[in-house]
Amino acid sequence: MQTISNKINGTSINVVRENWGWLLFIGVLMVVLGVIGLSMEFALTITSLVIFGCLMLVGGALQLVDVFKAKEWKSKLWYILIALMYAATGLVMIIFPGASAVWITLFIGASLLTTGLFRIIMGFQMRGVVKSWGWTIFSGFMSILLGLMILSEWPISGLWAIGLFIAVELIMQGFSMIHIALAAKSHETASLVEAKERV
Repeated sequence: MQTISNKINGTSINVVRENWGWLLFIGVLMVVLGVIGLSMEFALTITSLVIFGCLMLVGGALQLVDVFKAKEWKSKLWYILIALMYAATGLVMIIFPGASAVWITLFIGASLLTTGLFRIIMGFQMRGVVKSWGWTIFSGFMSILLGLMILSEWPISGLWAIGLFIAVELIMQGFSMIHIALAAKSHETASLVEAKERV
């Protein structure tokens, strides 16, 4: 099993080395899109909710088709209700993206407060056992701070919070891909130099 795992990891690393330029391009593109997104959080929020609403609507429709095609399903009524809920939620997001963003942002803010509190408790429980317990507590405080910031600005925060999260995520993922691409390039260059020295 270890040999198979090593082969898979080796193959993945080789693929990254061979395509580092493409990976670098995608990373830079994601950073650029993220920076653009920071200047238009409202548009990004509305667009993302409309797209997500379309996906939920299609998902609900496909579930309904699947339910009616399967003749021997038990609890068919429950599956129909779930499919209708998916479709209805998607339709509401498409028709009322602004209102949907406001309520989803309220849920996000409350979730950040809850998860932040849990992280702080977990960090203190890990004290003396795990070296990174301090970082866990720090991330918990940051989550609570972000949650309070969102809730204190609610409902106005509903118009920018989701778009801001998406933009920041694009930037972070972009920088991560750039770092991986440059690391793969430097490793490839080092391998070529080593091969030339052997010759």
